Amino acid sequence: MTSTQPTEGLGYDVFVSEAPAQPGTLPNGAPRSFSPIASTLIYGQQNAVLSDPGFNPAVVKDLGDWVAGKGRELTDIYITHGHGDHWFAAQLLADRFGARIVASEGVIRQMYASVAARPFLWDKMYDDIPEAPVTAVQVPGNRLMLEDHELHIVDVGHGDSDDSSVLHVPDLELVIAGDVIYNGAHQYVGDALGPDGLVPWRAAIDNVEALAPRLIVSGHQNRLGDDDAVRQIAATRQYLDDAEAALKTETTALGYFNRLIELHPDYAGQLILWAGARAQYGVREHPDEDRGKIVAGAWL
Repeated sequence: MTSTQPTEGLGYDVFVSEAPAQPGTLPNGAPRSFSPIASTLIYGQQNAVLSDPGFNPAVVKDLGDWVAGKGRELTDIYITHGHGDHWFAAQLLADRFGARIVASEGVIRQMYASVAARPFLWDKMYDDIPEAPVTAVQVPGNRLMLEDHELHIVDVGHGDSDDSSVLHVPDLELVIAGDVIYNGAHQYVGDALGPDGLVPWRAAIDNVEALAPRLIVSGHQNRLGDDDAVRQIAATRQYLDDAEAALKTETTALGYFNRLIELHPDYAGQLILWAGARAQYGVREHPDEDRGKIVAGAWL
């Protein structure tokens, strides 16, 4: 998928990749397919910045070829948040292009947490994830320069994970939103296990909205969706409303899963929906057990 909005020598393109399906099926017989992941290339006349390059080596090879075809020098690779599906393959691209990996302080902290979770989560889901040392660095003032244009790394709080950030490109009225905003894909609620539930995520959405973007690129998206910011913000909030209602009325993970599919039948990423449901109801049913083990087991 490509979405280009050039202005004053600055533009962006979006590459949406699919992860390979895992063995087995979901309760409704659907394949265990991960949600599509969006990587965004923001480019000037000579240089470019890439966001969230994913985790699958084969996909990243295609992504790297796509980046090379743009004819710009890739200077930086920006990571929106710590979930490994958005960055485990970043070093492969950094080595290929001689680029720097950048992230906020909180995101770097969560990247280390994702590396620690690999043996009992990620490496049990996929057998081809590359070595993923955390080499990301912070930049002064959370500001990147792309030629004459400032790009702002903005900490927004808890989206579908702790310490989420977004990249604000004022000259394009664009926000690269990672997993704070979703676009036609099921939202992962498996990390919203504290007493405040989904309230922190709503606050993160408010923080994105306060940037007044015209365009948003969401980290997980249906290829058919556009980048309209107002529509995506409203849809993400509506999904949280639907999730909260279902968590109150449905007594089982399967009931929650079926209800959200009923409400959003065309959304991508049913594996994400099922994993989040199992995490929520697993903690509810076993409050004295280790939450980390419950959340990891929900994916397997």
